[in-house]
This record gives sequence, structure tokens and C-alpha cells, in this order.
Amino acid sequence: MISLNLEEIERSVRALSVEEQLWLLERIARQIRETEYTKDKLADAKNPEEQLRVMVSQPKIPSEIAAKNDEFAISEIL
Repeated sequence: MISLNLEEIERSVRALSVEEQLWLLERIARQIRETEYTKDKLADAKNPEEQLRVMVSQPKIPSEIAAKNDEFAISEIL
């Protein structure tokens, strides 16, 4: 059974232009591929340091780390 949330998402996607739908589809596919790649690599990693190297090597992780650092910068000032 499909949840009401998924049905709402589907309606929202239908309201997008074809170009926007293709962009969204490509983003979703990329995220799935990255998640699966990371999951496989983490399973192969033997120790926490190696797992950390795998996670940090993902394209989106450095920007997320930078954003978190910015969020906590104020606490370093205080």
C-alpha cells in the first residue's frame, strides 16, 4: 500500500515541468547510487578509520562538514 505522503509527492512531481522532473529523477538516482556505494564500501572497511575515509570521500560530505562547522562557530566565540 502506498502511503499518503508518497501520493502527495507524486502529485507534486506531476505539477513540475518535464525539465524539473528529469532533474529530480537524476538527483534521486544519484543519491541512491551514492548511498549504495557508501554502504558497500563501509561493509568492506575493516576499521573505523577506514570507514571514516570512505564517508569523507563522498562528494557531499565535505560541504556538510563545513556547514556544521559554520553552525557551531558561534559557540567557539562564546
